[in-house]
Amino acid sequence: MWTATFWGLVGGAALLVGALLGVYARASNRVIGIVMAFGAGVLISAVAFELTEDAYRSAGATPVVVGLVSGSLVFFVGDWLIDRRGGHRRKSPTGEHQQGAGALALVLGALLDGIPESAAIGVSVLGGGEVGIAMVAAVFLSNVPESMSASAGLKRAGRSTGHVLRLWILVMLASGAAAGLGYVLLQGASAETVAVIQTFAAGAIITMLADTMMPEATEHAGRLVGLVTMLGFALAFLLSAVG
Repeated sequence: MWTATFWGLVGGAALLVGALLGVYARASNRVIGIVMAFGAGVLISAVAFELTEDAYRSAGATPVVVGLVSGSLVFFVGDWLIDRRGGHRRKSPTGEHQQGAGALALVLGALLDGIPESAAIGVSVLGGGEVGIAMVAAVFLSNVPESMSASAGLKRAGRSTGHVLRLWILVMLASGAAAGLGYVLLQGASAETVAVIQTFAAGAIITMLADTMMPEATEHAGRLVGLVTMLGFALAFLLSAVG
């Protein structure tokens, strides 16, 4: 459990790194969009090879389909409810969309985006007690641009630095807890159950990428997004292949 929790916290710590960059680095929206595209490519690779392919090899097609569809639906409904509370485009670096957003909506939105990734880290430890380094690297590399963009927007919307950092500390702690719980609750579970949870996380992550991360990246970085996304995918694939 503690191994999974530790690595969940490592992945979540990237949120603090990104938040500090977003608050203090004052990068342009275009640069933030490019970094987000790279992080999206990294996550696409992790979802495909570290989660979905692994689940298919261990349990077959049915658990994979059940997990992907249910994860996507749960994220879709949760995201829709958060949007109605003012969390729409919570990853925007411009700040205009966060001005009227309630603090609760922003916190819930950050948790909704981050917990599936961290739970996936916990599940990756189940194979033999060793964490999937490629999965941790993917979560870390994708969390930096996510929180960087959102934090830049929150700062421009008038939120204090303390408020922004407290938000990401909360999400980081929740990420560690999600990774630990993902490990504890699935110890001794059947291959089919583990596969459903793996692909549940995968479905939620895919839906998050399409709904929040990629649109923001494209809006702010334009045509470069496709190329940079591919580079992120290639790096994460190589990490997975080497691991």
